[in-house]
Amino acid sequence: MYSMALSNTQLAVLMILTVWDMAWKGLGMWKAGRRNEKAWFVCILIFNTAGILPIIYLTFFGKKK
Repeated sequence: MYSMALSNTQLAVLMILTVWDMAWKGLGMWKAGRRNEKAWFVCILIFNTAGILPIIYLTFFGKKK
């Protein structure tokens, strides 16, 4: 039988990745919401990309015009 338990290292990496993603996702969604960009808000909400999509949004599309 196989065990589905995570090792301590795997659990730590998963927790760090979760906090990382939540921080970037929150910042990206806040910025998109403030700028009334509904498509970006929904995309950031739905897609779990480990913070990559919010970083792309904030870097290239979230700047003031």
